[in-house]
Amino acid sequence: MSTLISKIEEEQTSAPLWRRIFGTERFLTWAVAGSAVLLLATILLSILDSRLITGAPAWVKPMKFAISTILYAGTLAWMLSFVTGYPRLVRWIGGLTALGFLVELVGISIQAARGVRSHFNVGTLFDGAIFSLMGTFVMVIWVMNIVTAVLLMRQKMDNQPLAWALRLGLLVTAVGSILGFLMTMPTSGQLAAMQAGEVVSIVGAHSVGVADGGAGLPFVGWSTAGGDIRVAHFVGLHALQIIPLLGIFVNRRFRQRLSDGRRTALVFVGGLGYLGLVLLLLWQALRAQPLIAPDGLTLAVLAGLIAVVSLAGTAVFIKK
Repeated sequence: MSTLISKIEEEQTSAPLWRRIFGTERFLTWAVAGSAVLLLATILLSILDSRLITGAPAWVKPMKFAISTILYAGTLAWMLSFVTGYPRLVRWIGGLTALGFLVELVGISIQAARGVRSHFNVGTLFDGAIFSLMGTFVMVIWVMNIVTAVLLMRQKMDNQPLAWALRLGLLVTAVGSILGFLMTMPTSGQLAAMQAGEVVSIVGAHSVGVADGGAGLPFVGWSTAGGDIRVAHFVGLHALQIIPLLGIFVNRRFRQRLSDGRRTALVFVGGLGYLGLVLLLLWQALRAQPLIAPDGLTLAVLAGLIAVVSLAGTAVFIKK
């Protein structure tokens, strides 16, 4: 059995990347293809449509989410190519994840076409329904992420550095994803208004200490005047790509120099360090600090994180 698993894993690892992405699960393939079409459409619409929504071009948000979907669905399909023995469950994971992205992209695009906010918008029953529906299906995507992580925990893989890179990538992504729900919490001003019996049209915010829609970084829009939870959310989500890339790099760069166990330890150091960075970015945002203007305490904690990761990585190398 071990020999068979090794042979399957070797075939999967050596197979062309495009085959592992587009030949694993057809619903994820459609999600990648559909998002690519949406990306092209939003680029064209951004040129033709000059409207702004909370200070940003109307079609930038669906554009960003199309890019994110391409990366997420493609990476998840690649990860699922390492799962053997659960074809029906793999289909369910791919199908429900693709459905979740479809609901989210359609909702965001409808609201962009209407010229209104898609997130936190409860101004009308229709707006509230779209926001609620998107949130529900984001949870579906999150649950499928966890199920995939469990499957890969159970999956026997001889290449332990890569195996743990895949698992840690999914788990840190799950943390980054759940941070998005912090943005759905009412702000103090919104709570005060609701307690006073006022009707509010916006519930939640991604900015901390300032109103949404103010000065922000180009394209991503992250606030340059206050904290922004989207930074930690974004970095956490892309653990799905970064940590597996770390595993691939460690394998290729140190296969001859380090044992399998020590390469796995390096992946753990990098993965936990990445989680530390996500939490640091969240802490910075919740203290109403812009990403580009950290205070001395934030920089000190960052330096400490870098030092700990560097020392742990060095210890793996010098261990006898």
